[in-house]
Amino acid sequence: MGSRTPDNYRQDPHGSSACVAIAAVNPPKSAAASGLLQGALEGQDEDGEDDDDNQSGADLKPADNGEQTTDRHILKLQLIREGGKKKRKRNRTKKKKTAGAQQTAPPRVALTQLFHDQPYPEGNIVEYATRNDNLQRTTGEELRHLLAVNDMDDEFLSDYRQAAEIHRQVRHYVQTIAKPGVTMSKLAQEIEDGVRALTGHQGLETRDALKAGLAFPTGLCLNNIAAHWTPNPGAKEVILQYDDVLSIDFGVHVNGRIVDSAFTVSFNPVYDNLLAAPKAATNTGLKEAGIDARIDHISEAIQEVMESYEVELNGKNIPIKSVKNITGHNILRYKIHGDKQVPFIKTKTNQRMEEGDIFAIETFGTTGKGQLRDDVGIYGYGRNERASTSGLHHASAKSLLKTIDENFGSLVFSRRYLEHMGVKNYHLGMRSLVTNGIVQTYEPLVDVSGSYVAQFEHTVLLRPNCKEVISRGDDY
Repeated sequence: MGSRTPDNYRQDPHGSSACVAIAAVNPPKSAAASGLLQGALEGQDEDGEDDDDNQSGADLKPADNGEQTTDRHILKLQLIREGGKKKRKRNRTKKKKTAGAQQTAPPRVALTQLFHDQPYPEGNIVEYATRNDNLQRTTGEELRHLLAVNDMDDEFLSDYRQAAEIHRQVRHYVQTIAKPGVTMSKLAQEIEDGVRALTGHQGLETRDALKAGLAFPTGLCLNNIAAHWTPNPGAKEVILQYDDVLSIDFGVHVNGRIVDSAFTVSFNPVYDNLLAAPKAATNTGLKEAGIDARIDHISEAIQEVMESYEVELNGKNIPIKSVKNITGHNILRYKIHGDKQVPFIKTKTNQRMEEGDIFAIETFGTTGKGQLRDDVGIYGYGRNERASTSGLHHASAKSLLKTIDENFGSLVFSRRYLEHMGVKNYHLGMRSLVTNGIVQTYEPLVDVSGSYVAQFEHTVLLRPNCKEVISRGDDY
């Protein structure tokens, strides 16, 4: 590829610089030197240099006294008459200066001078023809693992520790007001306002909620509701009662690094063992968790501890069961549920925990059947990143989708979060997004009526040299 013409080279009207370059080396001759003028020379070229170093200022005209001129003078006079001039060869070649940060033609500038500390251009990356993962130099799983480990830098730990401290401070206050008589809307509002205030991001401006804030809808689950219930705007108010069992599950993120932690409160001491069972089971899961730990071993240990408890209700001893169809999970950046699961019952799997993984170790204990089902209602919404938007025609749906992408991305959100931002008349647009599979819904998960479910949860970082239960506090 040709390089740009250096700045010290001028071009002629036709764009050519060759003649100019030659002229710079061999300046044009004067009219006398080119034979246009006949007569005597004064012994100097147009550039002011002598023709003969040993004979300066010699008179080339014949002598007036009629004396015979020398052979040298005769030769020079003949050259002048013939229109030519014999010049002594001189080494007048000048070195061309290289333009800054440009390659010459021919290329002579070292690449280190052109790129300095800049990276060299990447070539065309082509995968090997084989698609056998076992024959690849580096498998996709190994690459994901290396990325996860490399991501655990000082910024990573700072973000996680900030999110965890926010979670602790908010939940400590919530525990002081989670008393009989308080409404679920009041509790949710206090949690959400606290998280937004402590992160310093109110989530009112575009993309502000993606910098830090709530990681998913605030979960406030009463009695037989195990998970995924939150108070929605306009719904009937629910008031906490003395005989209720309330699980509080909320998440905080800083730069997409999510801390997921949950706890359960009750006021009637008859439920003490119900709360103690998942608390002990979760601590067992955290104890067993670690690099290379087999998930089936962890699940078996969780179930064994959970089901060693029982609770007496209405004069009847009821064994506490591990919930079967909900699990703990690994956490990815901006994504609460990864691709690894930690069940609460004995299971068969070859999955292991790996260095760099982040897990939400949670357990649910129930006095019911231990098999959850979807209930009526909406807990939250999540963007389906794989869904095509080509079939979306309603303007309201397109506008709502833009709001979702700009403010939540892959984070799960609730109606409360939309209305907090001032979004109005979104129901029709949301229905269209759900119908087209662009947004998926999350419904409450419940056990049989009359049963009680309790939950405890912590987030643990599997660092290279240790595991850090990042959400641990003096409360649980």
